[in-house]
Amino acid sequence: MSVKKAVIPAAGLGTRFLPATKAQPKEMLPVVDKPAIQYVVEEAVRAGIEDILIVTGRGKRSIEDHFDRSFELEHYLEENGDRVRLEEVRRISEMADIHYIRQKDPKGLGHAVLAAEQHVGDHPFAVMLGDDLIAADDLLLESMIAVYDQFGRSVLAVMEVEREAISHYGAIRPEFIEETLARAVDIVEKPAPDVAPSNLAVLGRYVLTPEIFSALKDTPPDRKGEIQLTDGLRRLISQQAVYAKVFEGRRYDIGNKLDYLRATVELACEREDLAPEFRAFLADFALRERLV
Repeated sequence: MSVKKAVIPAAGLGTRFLPATKAQPKEMLPVVDKPAIQYVVEEAVRAGIEDILIVTGRGKRSIEDHFDRSFELEHYLEENGDRVRLEEVRRISEMADIHYIRQKDPKGLGHAVLAAEQHVGDHPFAVMLGDDLIAADDLLLESMIAVYDQFGRSVLAVMEVEREAISHYGAIRPEFIEETLARAVDIVEKPAPDVAPSNLAVLGRYVLTPEIFSALKDTPPDRKGEIQLTDGLRRLISQQAVYAKVFEGRRYDIGNKLDYLRATVELACEREDLAPEFRAFLADFALRERLV
């Protein structure tokens, strides 16, 4: 049974991006001209996943509205002969079978994943965090699904970070079996740099077996009362093999303001309709800055 379902936790408050997220979901912040969560959904669809559950919370109705039909807008675009925008708007509502469930209390990422149990059932599934955008030409999720298809076990995405930055991530202790594939023999949430098991940080992409639900149910809340996915994965690692795919492509943490700006600039520079004028502007801006 291959991976045909995905869960996108989207119930967070987005405090790193206040005040922009005071009245709108962080997942709806635009990167160029698309909300961040649309990039994640498109990534899932490219990997062959069309059954997607988005775990939302209070104040997140705009996510549902974005992926729903907008008959008034479609009628307006059709009446004005704007076929390009009409097709784009329709494509958004038709790209996948999207479901929603609310995480009523902010009790951690593990708790959000648990909310998906009834929808996922006994199927393997991907977990994709909306804070992490992966460049479209870096086929990370596809490679993770290929590892799952080979071994039938959970797969984590990891990437090398500077040792002093590892305290912002979960870190694995790897046992390499190939150059970019390891068995994760341990995982630690936000370790201090001097005690971290490695500098391989876990990213916001997971392919999980349904046994993760039992592991999470047996995972006690942390000091803040939250159930951490990392703690559930550590319990799962003690029960069955868990693999780690080393990612060497482009990833943007759009919860980080500087990374959000970097994503906007780099992705705009790849757009055929924007790149020529935007690149010229950036070159002129850089020149003016040097002359100041």
